Amino acid sequence: MRSSLLSHVKRVVVKIGSGVISNDAGLEQAVLAAISSDLCDLRELGLEVIVVSSGAVAAGKGQLGIVGRPQTIPQKQAAAAIGQTRIIRAYKETFLSRNQMVAQVLLTRDDLSNRRRYLNARNTLTTLLEYGVTPIVNENDTVVVEEIRFGDNDNLSALVTSLIEADLLIILSDVDGFYDSDPSENQAAELIPLIERITPRIEALAGEAKGSLGTGGMSTKVKAAKRVGLAGVGTLIVNGRTPKILKKVFAGEEVGSYFLPALSKLTAKKRWIAFSKKPRGKLLVDEGACRAVVKQGKSLLPSGVCGVEGSFERGDAVRICDSEGVEFAKGVVSYSQAELLKIIGKQCAEIEAVLGYKYRDEIVCRDDLVLTLAGEEKGDE
Repeated sequence: MRSSLLSHVKRVVVKIGSGVISNDAGLEQAVLAAISSDLCDLRELGLEVIVVSSGAVAAGKGQLGIVGRPQTIPQKQAAAAIGQTRIIRAYKETFLSRNQMVAQVLLTRDDLSNRRRYLNARNTLTTLLEYGVTPIVNENDTVVVEEIRFGDNDNLSALVTSLIEADLLIILSDVDGFYDSDPSENQAAELIPLIERITPRIEALAGEAKGSLGTGGMSTKVKAAKRVGLAGVGTLIVNGRTPKILKKVFAGEEVGSYFLPALSKLTAKKRWIAFSKKPRGKLLVDEGACRAVVKQGKSLLPSGVCGVEGSFERGDAVRICDSEGVEFAKGVVSYSQAELLKIIGKQCAEIEAVLGYKYRDEIVCRDDLVLTLAGEEKGDE
């Protein structure tokens, strides 16, 4: 069964968690070296590999005398600046011993929110793969601030999987996979080897993050699986501390938990809108407009907009909400906040008379819109 699910995989993203390659004392060099060797094995099997590696802060905080998680962004940035060099050197040494190369790629959310920079990042990663180089991706913690953070590397790995159009996301965790209850609290907890659909029950079972090193827990991993699932990609969560775990995966062994991709999926552009482009504002719409967008597949017109919040320009992403403020869609807006305030509630034929010009009839065109449900994206019909 597992072999058939992975038979199509040619390009894989491997996310390595802080809890796998570090402990409270810092980076565990031997563990990282072992995983690096496994990654080299995948390359020698002919697979293209992109690594999303956590651990920079954990690797550097000890040098600053920080115990536990850094409490401020400047502390985290300083620890990351020290730790990132140690991380990339550790990968480089193992790969060089196998006559392979790595490259460091550091990203912020801004890099993927801007469409041109998003495409530039994809081109860079694709070129590295064409040259047989394994990219080592991480968030650029040395410059990042809260407003442009990815939030956690599980989220980043999902975005990179979509960006590079990989065939599989493997998340190396410090547990064996997804359980029906918390194994640290329930010794009778059972591993679920196959998750066909991410239901509210599955999301509830994921619980909240625990631990002092990483920023994610099982909840963020399930969210990552849900996101890449909408791109038609499966996710496998396995224990990164199990020796030769990646070899076991591609030998077809039934290890970890595999999340099947969604039956319907978003287009590449809509994945970018849904996951990478950060909303800058909010549009409140009336019941008729909500029904037209959700039920009839229509674009959003100015006549249906009854309120505008936030500050945004033409081309920014916005949340589209009903009159009660409940989000049901995200989209790229055709007019700025200042322009919209003048034309909300108007008919399309009145736009040019009010503004003196008109970009288009639609406030948000259907091609630039993705439906959401309770904050989660829905695949194209």
